[in-house]
Amino acid sequence: MESSSVCDENSEETGCSTLGVDSIDYSRTISDVSSFSERSEEHSGPFEMRSRGWPIAKLVDRPSPVLSRLSMKQRADVLKRRPTEDELELIREKFSKLLLGEDMSGSGKGVCTAAAISNAITNLYATVFGTCHKLGPLSREKKSMWRREMDCLLSVCDYIVEFYPSSQKLPDGSTVEVMATRPRSDIYVNLPALEKLDAMLIDILDSFRKPEFWYVDEGKQSFNSASQSFRKLSHRNEEKWWLPVPCVPDSGLQEKGRKELQKRRDCANQIHKAAVAINSTVLTEMEVPESYLAPLPKSGRLSVGDSIYRYMSTLDRFLPDYLLDCLDISSEHQALEMADRVEAAMHVWRRKASMAHSKSSWNVVKELVVDGDKNVVLASRAESLLLCLKQRFPGLSQTTLDTSKIQYNKDVGQAILESYSRVLESLAFNIVSWIDDVLFADKSARNG
Repeated sequence: MESSSVCDENSEETGCSTLGVDSIDYSRTISDVSSFSERSEEHSGPFEMRSRGWPIAKLVDRPSPVLSRLSMKQRADVLKRRPTEDELELIREKFSKLLLGEDMSGSGKGVCTAAAISNAITNLYATVFGTCHKLGPLSREKKSMWRREMDCLLSVCDYIVEFYPSSQKLPDGSTVEVMATRPRSDIYVNLPALEKLDAMLIDILDSFRKPEFWYVDEGKQSFNSASQSFRKLSHRNEEKWWLPVPCVPDSGLQEKGRKELQKRRDCANQIHKAAVAINSTVLTEMEVPESYLAPLPKSGRLSVGDSIYRYMSTLDRFLPDYLLDCLDISSEHQALEMADRVEAAMHVWRRKASMAHSKSSWNVVKELVVDGDKNVVLASRAESLLLCLKQRFPGLSQTTLDTSKIQYNKDVGQAILESYSRVLESLAFNIVSWIDDVLFADKSARNG
């Protein structure tokens, strides 16, 4: 699913975004991404990662939160000033809608809290970045809205904790064992990373304050035949003819500017890869909903088809790359359809293996069962085939299972991590795409 994003510099929106019952669809898009490495943490200047995570001291003996009159802990790294009464009212309204599950009648028919927060993050992203189609800094109003409202939504994570055994010393000198709390491990690891990626993406947009290139907006200007010809040379995506066209000087960009642009592209590319990795990890950890498992066929063979099943079940050595070469999958639509079929068959075989050995966890079954169990072998091979397919199509849209997990997930922490990583993935991909458009225009000008 392809996402659109970005900013209208002259926008004067100052209010909070509205919440809808249905999330806007932001799926992955096909892009040329490089592997994420430690280099992303070493950028300085406009791309420096700003740490906004918890202090290390919070991990152990986490003190009881001090509630403000907004009923949430103050995050002083974002709101350094006292909010105005209008802002307080808007924040109260947002949290009221979240508590009501977006059912304003108050009859209890709203969505669960996890879905409401996921929808709120997705809709906020659409409000702030949905009209942005070119490189440039966000307007002050939109940047303030993004930081203020994301801070409110992410503040929920400050109260998602896990228990761990600890000891406490009493006044008389004796020691007793107690259960202390600390931030849940997945949130403690992933949320600060996402906040760093968020800050880096905003910094990349801010770095385009005085670029060498400019845009021609077809929606506001009629083109003659000459400009239509220029579009063919300078725009890579003819299907999206309504998007603004990047323009460069007749001689192209300066060498220094071209290198800086490529550096920013590489940085955004790294961020995109990191967001994809976090999103995939969160989706993998989500519980498979019963509504997905119930309609699955009883046989995995019915899902993948006879030819694929014979190859997976008869050979001693399974080569997923060779199988994909034989299938000759040429489009993202075909790849997504195949991923859905293989994923369904994988869960059918996992369920059979778990039922046969009276184990509810596939991980336990996989470790305990001998290699001769056919269902275990087929499930493992299906997992390898699915992984290989996703590697060949790194921007593959979310599968039916992924969509089902997001829809029926009730874990608030996972909902926040999934939606936050998904919108950052979308923004990073768009920035890479916009930079590629400018580089394409530069190449066309120099070769013309």
